[in-house]
Amino acid sequence: MRYSLLVLSALTLAACSPAVPDSGAGKGVGFDGYGDYNSYRSARDAELTGRRTAAPASGAALNPAPVTSGPIAGAPLPADGGPAVAAVNPNHTRISDEQDFDAVANRQSIESDKERLARQRAAYQVIEPTAVPTRPADGPNIVAYALSTNTPVGQKVYRRSLLSTAKFQRNCDRYNSDDSAQEAFLGAGGPERDRSGLDPDGDGYACGWDPTPFRKLRS
Repeated sequence: MRYSLLVLSALTLAACSPAVPDSGAGKGVGFDGYGDYNSYRSARDAELTGRRTAAPASGAALNPAPVTSGPIAGAPLPADGGPAVAAVNPNHTRISDEQDFDAVANRQSIESDKERLARQRAAYQVIEPTAVPTRPADGPNIVAYALSTNTPVGQKVYRRSLLSTAKFQRNCDRYNSDDSAQEAFLGAGGPERDRSGLDPDGDGYACGWDPTPFRKLRS
């Protein structure tokens, strides 16, 4: 009786156990073959990394479609799921091909190089240096005048007629600066003569112009 119960229990457990798949003939667990499993794994990895790749049919090799937009347009995705590589455009004209021997050989030759060098030698010119031209004097030079005198400001040297302070100020107000007043003074016969009434104290300097800064530069 006990033996019969043991045999019946063994048969019941055998009936409830799942069938063990056959791993022979190159088949994987749950797949028709290893190629089918490899394709499924590639498709799953592509889906997890965000690539829009449809799972291939059972047993079909993974062959992703080329990228149709973005900076790597036209470049096919590698079969191993790595990053796409930009396709090289042979008609690209913005990149120099001077390092491409075949491309340069189609345009140039030894004879053309000789002709180009001959044209460059013929166009070569040697320009001899010349002296700097003298700038023509277009008016009184107040710097030269300041360096040629040593009279202190306010010391009377030249005779002047009596001139009111108000008239003297009006005469100087016609000029934008003391330098321009001194140039006009020298151009009108100064410092010996003061036709415009710009140097009432007779020191040779118009409208308070001071030659001291120019003299300091020389020293």
